[in-house]
Amino acid sequence: MGRSGRIADSADVVVVGFGAAGVCAALAAREQGAEVIALDRANGGGATAISGGIVYAGGGTAVQRRAGVDDTVERMLAYLRLEVGDAVSPATLESFVRSSPEMIDWLQRHGVPFDSTLCPYKTSYPNNRYYLYHSGSENAGAFRSHTPPVQRGHRVQGKGTSGKKLYGPLLHSALERGVDFRPHTTVTRLLQDSAGRVTGVEAATMGYAPPHIRRMYAAMAAVSSKPGIYYPPLRRAMEHRLRRLERRYARPIRVAARRGVIICAGGFIANPEWLHRYAPEFKNGLPLGTSGDDGSGIALAESVGAVSQRMDNVSAWRFITPPSAFLGAIIVDQRGQRIIDESRYGAAIGQAMVKNHHGTGWILADAAVMREARRQLFTQTLWFQRAQTAALMLTGSVRASSLAKAAAAAGIDPDGLRATVDAHNNAIDSGAPDPAGKPSEFTRRIAKSPYTLLNISIRPSLLNPTPMLTLGGVRVDEATGAVLTESGEPIPGLYGAGRCAVGVCSNSYVSGLSIADCVFSGRRAGTHAAKQSDDPSERNSGATGLVT
Repeated sequence: MGRSGRIADSADVVVVGFGAAGVCAALAAREQGAEVIALDRANGGGATAISGGIVYAGGGTAVQRRAGVDDTVERMLAYLRLEVGDAVSPATLESFVRSSPEMIDWLQRHGVPFDSTLCPYKTSYPNNRYYLYHSGSENAGAFRSHTPPVQRGHRVQGKGTSGKKLYGPLLHSALERGVDFRPHTTVTRLLQDSAGRVTGVEAATMGYAPPHIRRMYAAMAAVSSKPGIYYPPLRRAMEHRLRRLERRYARPIRVAARRGVIICAGGFIANPEWLHRYAPEFKNGLPLGTSGDDGSGIALAESVGAVSQRMDNVSAWRFITPPSAFLGAIIVDQRGQRIIDESRYGAAIGQAMVKNHHGTGWILADAAVMREARRQLFTQTLWFQRAQTAALMLTGSVRASSLAKAAAAAGIDPDGLRATVDAHNNAIDSGAPDPAGKPSEFTRRIAKSPYTLLNISIRPSLLNPTPMLTLGGVRVDEATGAVLTESGEPIPGLYGAGRCAVGVCSNSYVSGLSIADCVFSGRRAGTHAAKQSDDPSERNSGATGLVT
């Protein structure tokens, strides 16, 4: 067949993008007996496979029970109502929370390993000894006043960042159950019948290239994903070579979907043009995702009438732990004023810095905190956390014998800093609440010289970047996952899940909430797509098949 030929194929359900949302959608569809073809432009896994592998779950999961953690649906709901806001309806949030224990059971049935070892200190990500921890802002003053802090960050068991230990078993389970996975296939167009129903996809695939070319393509796609995420020039070089191979070897195909197409192709953090259009203040971060997170899935849905929402909402991560000693420090802006309760989750810190302080911020720590932080570098961190914190201490800090001298060296208003420290210390001395609302267990007097200001401002940096991901996407029906038009009508045959769709974490992100939403929304979309009739006459009388 010549290069201009089209290869036809079909399945009940076609999944576009095969990360966490995609593989969960495929598994859910197979559980309903549907035939599934899954397409991915790279090797599969998406951002999930290179993530920390955290699943936010609670309400009494099996893992929590083994750890002796007392949690209830009501407590988890009370916390998430504050984080999620109006991103989804109260009914959807309650469904998400009530199904949380079963979600962990479902993941474990598909081979995902969890461990119930509790982390004894507050951290952004535990080391390899601990797997259940406070992964959000549960400990912060504004939240614990509503509900007791509970450990709900379920880190998948595995060394280092364990996202691969989450995705690998799910992929294996999907293949074992008959999902037809086709990597290195880029979907370029949604196909519709005469009544507007989405009936399939048009794509370009490397699946018919010579074996050695496919192996080369897979290897370069892996490098682009990681370590390319941390070194943008390497990613750009790999992507340039991948596009060159595609121009020579990719062949067009069409895949018909008898019951539905599910778009699970991620967000748009890798699309600078879109980021400038929707959220220009977040330009200085590290795109946390793969090059496939370029908004192409959202654009596909929009091409057939979908409406997108919350596209200006970006999660910017500025973690100050580990080491946990830094919880006893304070974060100040250029005026020397407190930015936020330092026990808040890192994305809340980053959001406050970007939105209210021009992306600038410094950790102020005295000699006692710095000594403790240095000791904890060897007990609380993984290698990359240790490297980043050491770089911050060595190259991103100023130290002086007085607050005034430290402020002057950092370009901070010394009078403002002095007033902030006095207010902070006076509150501790008098037993008054912390001015920023930080719980008393984390507050420490700032009184021992020398004083160190560590620059955590959001700026391009290889040594201490600010990871970012987008939280907006297409609007979906919260009962089915069907993609909606501006008028609120479902687009027949089209579903969305994961970060290409508005979901539970589209207002405020904490570690594990995105993957948990990928599982939740992926299963929802896969289940409902698979239940549609595959008889065109039952769907609409005007169906005429694929439109060219």
